[in-house]
Amino acid sequence: MTNELDHLARLAGKGRITRRDFLGRAAALGVSAALAGTLAERAFAQTPVRGGIIKAGLQGGESTNSLDPALNLSQVTFSFCKQWGEFIVRLTADGGLENRIAEEIGASADAKTWTIKVRDGIEFHNGKTVTAEDVAATIERHADEKSKSGALGILRNIKGIKASGNEVICTLADADADFPYLMADYHLVVQPNGGKDDPNAGISAGPYKVAVNQPGVRHGGERFANYWRGDKAGHADQVEIVVINDATARLAALQGGQVHMINRVEPKIVDLVKRVPGVSIENVPGKGFYPFNMFCDTAPFDNHDLRMALKLAMDREEMLEKILRGYGAVGNDFPINKAYPLFSDDVEQRKFDPEKAAELYKKSGHSGSILLRTSDVAFPGAVDAAQLYQQSCAKAGIKIEIKREPGDGYWSEVWNKQPFALSYWGGRATQDQMYSTGYISTADWNDTRFKNEKFDKMLFSARAELDQDKRKAIYRDMAVLIRDEGGLIVPFFNEFIDAAATDKVGGFVKNPQGEMMDGYALNECWLSA
Repeated sequence: MTNELDHLARLAGKGRITRRDFLGRAAALGVSAALAGTLAERAFAQTPVRGGIIKAGLQGGESTNSLDPALNLSQVTFSFCKQWGEFIVRLTADGGLENRIAEEIGASADAKTWTIKVRDGIEFHNGKTVTAEDVAATIERHADEKSKSGALGILRNIKGIKASGNEVICTLADADADFPYLMADYHLVVQPNGGKDDPNAGISAGPYKVAVNQPGVRHGGERFANYWRGDKAGHADQVEIVVINDATARLAALQGGQVHMINRVEPKIVDLVKRVPGVSIENVPGKGFYPFNMFCDTAPFDNHDLRMALKLAMDREEMLEKILRGYGAVGNDFPINKAYPLFSDDVEQRKFDPEKAAELYKKSGHSGSILLRTSDVAFPGAVDAAQLYQQSCAKAGIKIEIKREPGDGYWSEVWNKQPFALSYWGGRATQDQMYSTGYISTADWNDTRFKNEKFDKMLFSARAELDQDKRKAIYRDMAVLIRDEGGLIVPFFNEFIDAAATDKVGGFVKNPQGEMMDGYALNECWLSA
């Protein structure tokens, strides 16, 4: 039997049989389903197949979505831009960096001047060659105060950008040892002239050219023949994202074969999905978290006692058990967890304390109900989470009124605009990037309106500190400050839970940097059956 299995593996390695055939023939040889699955994973892991169309059914799409990568907000635009877009660098699954359009990135001794050497021979979809001027213009556009880019907060430290030959030279106001990681931000798609001429054109240097763009409905791409990385990605002839914001409809589409993979499987149905033939759950812990956001500058949340009462009224353990069903870890009201290298695990864990919450609520002087907004698209189980929180707050004498908002428009009309709402963050490459994107006073995506001069100064200090132990200590102090003073309630850090028809699709790899292989699943997977 060993020789026959070896023969099957060789056939698989040469792409001469499908995964389904492999499993069937292995079963005929008397191999258990579990062992056959393991052998299939090994046999098909490195055998990309060209052709066909791969489809994903994704939550997180709206009719207001744009192709302008500066405006990427939710998961559909996040994933689609990684099909047609190319980046300066890419964050790897283990937290490192892989050079893409950048051939190399180097720094001056004081980490204030960074030089990006642009790789030769990369072609845009319009036939133009990618130049240092295009890369410089891309960074300039997103760093412009008028850009409304989601990357603006992390780029404000840049004081000068210039192209010289095949190099881009960025001068910083303050030293930043993490500068290369900033260039991996998913908004920074390199476009002709940085996208200044037409940011919505959907032209970059990724493996697929934009073929269909129907915001809130579907998005599609056709393989770019001159993709610079050859056959390392872009295995299918076409890729398509179908916007399916309803969790039940998304699963039905996967089961019915309309799509090959889906995101945001609700934890409460994971065990059910695991029993579906040919479908696998692809869950992985990472840096993502599901927050309850309060605006610190808006009544009644501008009252510290009220904010603390609402934090203490959160039963995190119950929330983790009933909403995430264990697919995550308890949060502690700051946006960093052990997935970050400089995380401090000695910050005291906040506990559910309805008596103390009631005391502080009374001290705040507030009376009447508090309006909390949520939606099915905020995160899997978000409506149930709001209701569970309503119940725990009631034990402290705090009345929560829940408003269930429609999914279409939630990210454009509710998130970062309403003073108390549920949201999600996928995390960022480094602590500096996470804090710079969402919590420094000047950040456009400061969705808790936390504006603290002491916090800002610590962030700048940590950014310039090259001693890792000292830097870790600063980050710990920042965590405690935002935990105790901010408007952030973090009940839990979530696992990314995708599902894939692995009897039809090969190459799906769990990536802790984000769901759907950090957005790259469509162009790095292939049809195997």
